[in-house]
Amino acid sequence: MAKDDEAKLAELMLYVAHKTQSDRRGGAVKLNKYLYFADFAAVRRLGRPITGVDYQKLTHGPAPRRLLPVRDALVADGSARLERRQDAFGYEHTNLIPLRDANLSRFSADEIRIINEVVEELLPLNGSQVSDLSHREAGWVMVNVGDTIPYELALVAPPEEIEVTAAMASRASYLIEQYADHMA
Repeated sequence: MAKDDEAKLAELMLYVAHKTQSDRRGGAVKLNKYLYFADFAAVRRLGRPITGVDYQKLTHGPAPRRLLPVRDALVADGSARLERRQDAFGYEHTNLIPLRDANLSRFSADEIRIINEVVEELLPLNGSQVSDLSHREAGWVMVNVGDTIPYELALVAPPEEIEVTAAMASRASYLIEQYADHMA
């Protein structure tokens, strides 16, 4: 991963942390998912990720592979601090609290729009709901725990989310007829 990717991830983390400061259901799990969904939504809409960092499959969902070193660097240089708190159900949350504004000059207007849409969509959900949502993503389903999730999997929809229309079925039949002799 390029140093630029990590620097952009750091700014994205600060931006998302700032936008979600009031989220009492937030924390590290949810931050991971905001980052993942923003990068993978950008692949679908822009043809490229926002940060370009590697994401890995973890038990509770996808997360940037270098999240902890980048987060720790933000804390070490005074850009952010960590706050640990317990919610009403006894769950421990670790929040990244930004101590400076994110440098948005690293992001295009389209990237900011995608990030804002992801935050708006996920903000009402709790960490478990966001994790469950990430577990339906092809990128999380198709790789093993610890493996890197290829960005190309952003373009693959889970089978239960694909609605096969009459036009799609007709086109598939046509393609099968045309290329049946090439299929093994």
